[in-house]
Amino acid sequence: MPHQAQVNAERLLKRLDDFAAIGATPAGGVNRQALSVKDREARRLLAELALARGFQVFLDPIANLFVRRDGKRGDLPPFLIGSHLDSQPTGGRFDGALGTLAAFEVLESMEDAGIETEAPLEVVAWTNEEGSHFSPGCMGSMAFSLKAIPAEWNDLRASNGDIFSQELHATLEALSEAQMRPLGFPVAGYLELHIEQGPSLERENIPVGIVYGIQGTRWLDITITGQASHAGTTALAFRRDPMTAAVAALKRLFDTVMPQDERARFTVGRFAVDPGSVNAVPASVTFTVDLRHPDTETLDALEALIEKTCADAAASVRCEAQSRRFFDMPPATFPEELLACLDRAAERQGLTTTRMLSGAFHDALFVNRVAPAAMIFVPCRDGLSHNEAEYVEPSHSIAGARMLLASTLEALASLGSK
Repeated sequence: MPHQAQVNAERLLKRLDDFAAIGATPAGGVNRQALSVKDREARRLLAELALARGFQVFLDPIANLFVRRDGKRGDLPPFLIGSHLDSQPTGGRFDGALGTLAAFEVLESMEDAGIETEAPLEVVAWTNEEGSHFSPGCMGSMAFSLKAIPAEWNDLRASNGDIFSQELHATLEALSEAQMRPLGFPVAGYLELHIEQGPSLERENIPVGIVYGIQGTRWLDITITGQASHAGTTALAFRRDPMTAAVAALKRLFDTVMPQDERARFTVGRFAVDPGSVNAVPASVTFTVDLRHPDTETLDALEALIEKTCADAAASVRCEAQSRRFFDMPPATFPEELLACLDRAAERQGLTTTRMLSGAFHDALFVNRVAPAAMIFVPCRDGLSHNEAEYVEPSHSIAGARMLLASTLEALASLGSK
């Protein structure tokens, strides 16, 4: 297949500015949370741009937005490229949007060059990747992989009182010109461009990361229960202090989990003390653990270590510990056949790359369950993301789009006609 298509850098950078204006914050970031009015505005702009170029626009029941460029054979499953348009409440202008708009630039570049493909090519903007307005995140790609919307999502409420089912309906109605299609239709594969959200590429001065997998994630709720008592009158021998146990357990875990395994991630993000009185030994302490690792067996072992460490620390001060797993995201390994397409594309573009693992989960994780998927990372300044100061150098945005274009052409030639 000829590779004469060229990314229009000026057009891409302007699109990034145009979309950053939708939900712009005073500090230079974006507040465009999923299924919100601003999210609908961004979706409309993408749809209008697509229709103006003669592309087709589709929605599915979870409001995943698809922009289709036909191939010679409409009966073949389409190849997908894209990301998401929703943001954190104080998010950056590149997280998600760069991948979606670079994917749309790929479609336009191919249209400009008159390139014909056997299989159709589609840009996708997945619904609610961030999970900040409604939880969990990656709703769109998750529902796509399940071919169904989990029933428990319908009654979800956001912190501001918004009801998921109502906001989803409003989002679908806001783009009535889009054609509806079923959830989870067959696809030939999926590529996603994203900012790294970490410092590795910038520190190593590498413009492109080829992501070979996404580490697994488990969320645990740990409760250590003791006995509330007076802070001034209860001597040490009579205390059943869950805070003592929590501090001891966490000290051991912080000293072992990550220091002994560079691929492990251990984070305590929430911590609550009950009753929370300044002059009372607490009755209970509850905290969350975000545990990540690319290997499932290691995740099992680390989870068991956390449970035992907390139980032992609790028993040492006559308290009890309970652990509850409330989220489990298995790791993903992307197929080598698609990764090889990325390697060839980088060589064709003269781009230096490195293979890397994603520490955050993305929509590609779920798509990989039903079709070959892979990701491309580009550097972001200081590794900063989910922050209004998030920034990607224009040259890196352009390099990422070039890499996505070349990779898409390679993948279409390799996978798209199967």
